[in-house]
Amino acid sequence: MYKAEMWKEKEGPCLRNFDENFTRTSINGALALRGEIEKIVDDIWEKGFDAIYFMGIGGTWASAMQVEVYMRGRSALPVYVENAAEFLTTGNRKFTKNSVLIYSSVSGNTKEMVQLVEKVKGIGAKVFAFIDTPGSTLTQSDKQDYLVIYQMNEQLKFYMVANYLMYKNGEFPEYERYNSEMENCLAEALITVEKEADAWAYDYAEKKIAFLKEHPDLPHYFVGAGNQAAAAYSYAMCYWEEQMWVRTRYSSAPEFFHGMQEIILADTPVTLFIGEDEQRPLAERVARFLPKVCANYTIIDTKEFELKGISPEFRGSISHLVMRAVNARVDAYMELFLRHPLSVRRYYRQFDY
Repeated sequence: MYKAEMWKEKEGPCLRNFDENFTRTSINGALALRGEIEKIVDDIWEKGFDAIYFMGIGGTWASAMQVEVYMRGRSALPVYVENAAEFLTTGNRKFTKNSVLIYSSVSGNTKEMVQLVEKVKGIGAKVFAFIDTPGSTLTQSDKQDYLVIYQMNEQLKFYMVANYLMYKNGEFPEYERYNSEMENCLAEALITVEKEADAWAYDYAEKKIAFLKEHPDLPHYFVGAGNQAAAAYSYAMCYWEEQMWVRTRYSSAPEFFHGMQEIILADTPVTLFIGEDEQRPLAERVARFLPKVCANYTIIDTKEFELKGISPEFRGSISHLVMRAVNARVDAYMELFLRHPLSVRRYYRQFDY
């Protein structure tokens, strides 16, 4: 008879679910799409447009919000963000046949995104799609004018579009130097982040699960600003709620002081994401407040990671990717301690609703 211990998964920091070569190939493969993306943007630019709309639902909406806030303070281009379900019901009179929709879909068959594309094509606007899954519904030739098929790296792909748009508009003179640094250094920098965060993530996850067992009905709070606002929103909703089945609440850093602030007590679990873009001071304000009232807060600051080869002025544009690398380590150990595969869903896509 075999002892049960023989079948136990190793516990302790062990870079669980981490494949360095896969990560390197995945990131570098996305960066290698630059030429293809540039050709598409060149064609869009040549034909003209009255506005560009990044749209999505759930996690893809979060990525759309990140690219919009990234461009908002840097570019005079008419770039907007829309939630796909809201666009389907409310519409937007400013969206015309001369507009461009840019979106991403992992499955290529999300109900709201299929309906969105049908509505946009009915208006006569151009559609630029990033799809992860070949042969899916949204890869059909009548569903888009421009198509890039490549798995993962959604945020990176969106930012590549944004950077080239700004370059063409005379707003990003460092474009070539920026891309040189990303193509030579980004993959290794993010791999290093995961390795450096691994032991910390194990400890964080272990403590979170222990607290969850004692307080199963108390939400865990996530806060962020700038591109970290959407990161915190997406992480709370798409990961902790959808994948881990843990109650959460999200707030942007500026809105934290207009509601959430008043329900934070000494034992309230709060995780604050701090990035390095223009809205960093908004998150730093929350960081100064939390120690005054809370003894159960965690601050994850992307500035603590070296990111070798990346210039200081470019770090803010990838701080959401750094945070994702840290959270990937957390996910691996939350899955371990929950004894619940994160690929399993109770309700999502399990039946019609």
